[in-house]
Amino acid sequence: MVNLLILSIITGVLASLVIVPLVKVNQETEEKLTFNRMTALAVTATVLSLITFGFYYVTNMDRNWTSLWVALVVVTLLGVLVASGKERNVKVVLLLGSIVVAAFVLSAPLFNADKKYEAVEMKEEVEIKAFDDAKTPASVPPKFARNKMKKAFGQVPNTSYYELGNLQIQKVNDAFVYIAPVEFSGFFKWMNGKTTPGYFTMSATDSSDNPKFIKMEMDYTPSSFFHKQVERHMRMEMPNLIFYGDVQLEINDEGKPYYIRSYGDFITARNGFDVQGIVTVDSATGKTVKYALKDIPSFIDGAVSPEAVSLQNSYFGNYIHGFWNSVVGKKDVKLPSDEGTEANVSPIFDEEGHMYYFTDFTSPKEGVDSMLGYALTDGRTGEATYYTGNLEESYMDSQGALQIIEKKFIEKKWSGEMPVLYNFYGAASWLTPVLDSNGFLQNYFIVSAANPEISVYGNTPNEALKLYKTALQRGGSTVDGSSDAEQAKAAVTVQRVFKERVGDFTLVSILAEDGRNFLVSTETSPLAIYVQEGDKLAITYLETGEVFLPVKELVNVTIE
Repeated sequence: MVNLLILSIITGVLASLVIVPLVKVNQETEEKLTFNRMTALAVTATVLSLITFGFYYVTNMDRNWTSLWVALVVVTLLGVLVASGKERNVKVVLLLGSIVVAAFVLSAPLFNADKKYEAVEMKEEVEIKAFDDAKTPASVPPKFARNKMKKAFGQVPNTSYYELGNLQIQKVNDAFVYIAPVEFSGFFKWMNGKTTPGYFTMSATDSSDNPKFIKMEMDYTPSSFFHKQVERHMRMEMPNLIFYGDVQLEINDEGKPYYIRSYGDFITARNGFDVQGIVTVDSATGKTVKYALKDIPSFIDGAVSPEAVSLQNSYFGNYIHGFWNSVVGKKDVKLPSDEGTEANVSPIFDEEGHMYYFTDFTSPKEGVDSMLGYALTDGRTGEATYYTGNLEESYMDSQGALQIIEKKFIEKKWSGEMPVLYNFYGAASWLTPVLDSNGFLQNYFIVSAANPEISVYGNTPNEALKLYKTALQRGGSTVDGSSDAEQAKAAVTVQRVFKERVGDFTLVSILAEDGRNFLVSTETSPLAIYVQEGDKLAITYLETGEVFLPVKELVNVTIE
C-alpha cells in the first residue's frame, strides 16, 4: 500500500507541474491574470493522485512507469492547451515526446514478432514415446469432475455462502487429482463468512471416484475483497512484477493450499510476455514468496500458467516469418487449436508424473482438419517441444476427432471433450472422453490419427486400450511400434476363460493349459463368444512378449 501511495503522490505532483501554467494569460488581450498557482498546484496534484491511486487499486496493473504512457499523452496535451507563449512551446516539445513514446508502445506488435518467435522457439522431434498401457492416463474430463463436485457440495458448511471455484489438475502424493477451491458467492457472503472453508479433491484417472471435501480455511482467495483478494494482495506485495494468467490453486503433499501466479517480462515496450517465474501466496496467512522457474517448490506442477502457454503457442505458430506474413501470405503458419480445457491447452502427465500442456496445430486454411504437428510444454519450466508426426502420413487434428465422435453418437447426442494425442502401440492416436448432454461421462473413445477408420470405445481408458490394440492388429498395424512381432500359430486347450463386455464387443481372455494367456475381441473373431473351458482351439497370434498375447485368428476345433 505504501508503494502505491508514493507512486500516486509522485504522479500527481509531476502531472500538476505540467498542467498548471507558470502564468495565466488572457488569450484576447494577452494580459497576465492573477491566480494562486500554489493552490492550483495543490488541488490538481491531490485530484490526480486520487485518480492514480484509484486506477491502480482497481485494475491491479503493474506500477512500472511505462504503464503511465496514456496519462503522459493526456497530461502533456492539457499542459499545451492551458499554457501560452514560450511556455507552450516547451510543453509542445513534451507533447511530441509523449506521442513518440505512445507510438513506440502501440507499434510494438508490428515489429517485435521475430523476438516473440525467438523467445518461444521450440526444439523439434518426430513423435512422443509410446505410452505404457499398464498405466492409466489422467483422462477424466474436467467438466465431468466439476459436475460431480457440484453434486457433493452439500459437504460444505454454510453452503449458501459459497460456490465452486476453478478446477486445477495436479499430482499429489503420486496420484493425479483435480483440485477445486470453495469460493465466496458475493460481497455480502464474504462479509459474513470472512474465510472459505476448504477445497474439493477428486481423482483425475478414476471416473468412479467420489469428490472429497478437505477442510482447510483460506483467508486470501480470488473471491475475497479488498486487501484479502489474492490477486490484489500479490500486487501489493510485488508492485512492479508483470503477471500473466489467472491465479491457480496448488496444494502440497500435506494438503496445504497455495495460490500461484506466473510473472515475467514484456518482449518489447509493453507488448508480449516471456515467463520467468511464479509468486506463491499462503492462502491462510498471506505470506508471499517469489520464485524463479528454476527454484520453484517440487509440489508445484503448473508453474507456467495455461494462458502463458497458449500465448507462446500463438507466437510459435504465427510468427515463424514475422508479423506481416501472419496476416498476408501465411507461409508456414500453423494455428494452435482451441480445444484445450484450460485457456486452449490441455494439461496432461507423462508416466513419471511430470505435467505438460498439450496443443495441436492445424492449417490456417478453412475446411482443413489435417494436423500440422503438436506441442508439449513443460508445466514447470515452460520449455516446449514441437512434434511433427510421421511426415509420410497425414494426421487428423483434434477437431476432426471430435467430429468423428459426434457422428458416431449422433442419435444419443453425445460429444467429446479434452482430446489428447498419445502414442499408443506405435500409432499416433486421439484419446477423448465422451460426455452426454448433461455432462456425465459415458465412455472413452480412441481413434487413429493417421487412419480414422480404426476407432474403439470402452468404459475406462484401459478397456479402450485393450480393444484398440486388437483394432490396430486387425487393420494390419503392429503393436508397440515394433515391426518384428512375429506371427505364430498354436493348438491349445482352454483351462480358464473370462469374458468382458466392452463397448459393442466382448473381450475374451483365455488361459491355456500350457500356461499361456491369449486375448481376443469378438470384433476380430465373432465366434470367440462361444469359447468354453475344455475347448480345443487353433490360434494365430502375435508373439509380442506380453502377458496376454493378441489373437489375430481363432478357430474352435471342438465345435467345428
